[in-house]
Amino acid sequence: MVRLVSVVNQKGGVGKTTTVANLSHMLALRGNKVAAIDFDPQGSLTVSLGKNSRSLSGMDEVLLEGAGIDEVMHEVRDNLQLVACGPQLAACEQKLENTSAVAKRLRKTLKNLVDYDYVLLDCPPSSGFLVVSALYATEEILIPVAGDFLALHGMSHLMGTLAQFESSLKLKHKRWIVVTRFHPRRRLSQGVIDNLVEHFPATVLKTPIRETSALAEGPSFGLTISEYRNKSNGSADYEKLAVDFCKGRTIQ
Repeated sequence: MVRLVSVVNQKGGVGKTTTVANLSHMLALRGNKVAAIDFDPQGSLTVSLGKNSRSLSGMDEVLLEGAGIDEVMHEVRDNLQLVACGPQLAACEQKLENTSAVAKRLRKTLKNLVDYDYVLLDCPPSSGFLVVSALYATEEILIPVAGDFLALHGMSHLMGTLAQFESSLKLKHKRWIVVTRFHPRRRLSQGVIDNLVEHFPATVLKTPIRETSALAEGPSFGLTISEYRNKSNGSADYEKLAVDFCKGRTIQ
């Protein structure tokens, strides 16, 4: 059964796109069939996986033109398909009058991806139309949280916003948290994990992602961390995270 996952955080700079790119690839390397969907008009996921975000058709055609999602899929790695954002995704909210119909179209589109094991949507850092549509169309939420005080400070607001969405949409998602930009030698980073576990039990995935320059460098070459520097801390962490995510392993 396909797992439909929105990767969200209203705060930028928390490793959201990095997590979608690397987790998707690690899941694919484990033999899973994965679709990574760039649902952020900035197109960072598309670039991170080695494609030109301005030239590829993608989710904009699915939402605006009613194209089938299979028509805009691009195989970027073994077992890994990319759906780009498309150049017109940012205009969707302005061009579409019936936004609820679009959300329902997205939901139907994703639920038809029955041949996949995982579908991950890289959502924009906002709480606008695209994020609401993604939440309506998926069943799980993955929240990357940077291991610093300000990121933790925003979590209560984010969780409150998600609760409002779920109430209005009459949905209930399975939630996961992944701690990114983690510094194991800093007491603050461990404190962030402890606070998250206390307030959101059975939600924080077991493996935090350690801060490493390789994770920031890889996207400029269109490479995931396992391709760019497969002996790095980042590669080891995302490999373990993929197992955590598959098996639902959290910090107890």
